[in-house]
Amino acid sequence: MILHLGMSGSLRVLPAATPRIAHDHVDIELDSGQTLRFNDPRRFGSLLFSTDPASHPLLRGLAPEPLEKEFDGAYLWKITRRRAVAIKLLIMNSRLVVGVGNIYASEALFRARIRPRRQARSLTRLECARLARAIKATLAMAVKVGGTTLRDYVGADGNPGYFRQKLYVYERDGKPCRVCGKPVRHFTQGQRSTYWCSYCQK
Repeated sequence: MILHLGMSGSLRVLPAATPRIAHDHVDIELDSGQTLRFNDPRRFGSLLFSTDPASHPLLRGLAPEPLEKEFDGAYLWKITRRRAVAIKLLIMNSRLVVGVGNIYASEALFRARIRPRRQARSLTRLECARLARAIKATLAMAVKVGGTTLRDYVGADGNPGYFRQKLYVYERDGKPCRVCGKPVRHFTQGQRSTYWCSYCQK
């Protein structure tokens, strides 16, 4: 089974008799007698069955995940060399790096002190190493505190994520940078909101 939560989907383990609520789409009966319930308010998620998930078209071309050992500064250096695309868009490309969404891309680039519009090929080896460490640290912290709750997202335990309280730049347009005090800036990049500090990020 291949399951993608989309933007706000959730899985809950519940007693089988628990009444369904709005946007509960799939129940999977478990040997324990409980039910694994998939709720997806925006219907961006998907549930697929495959005899060989690793070869499924949605998975076979995916790049390394940032928390795997294969993802490091050397890997980032290699994939950025001939690419003129903005570094933020590159690290959000799942064919090159898996699992870095919009929020975490902005936050990781801030931690690495790199402007989101910089051409990927302009990064030095040192900057690639710094960015790889920043991506790992950002994702590890987000996992530790349960993710980033935006609107109606909750984790598997039904609780909201608390990483939003630790954000340095995301959705802080005009507010003081937590490091230097200068106003955080905002612009649209690849049809997504990007937040950055023009003083801290070069």
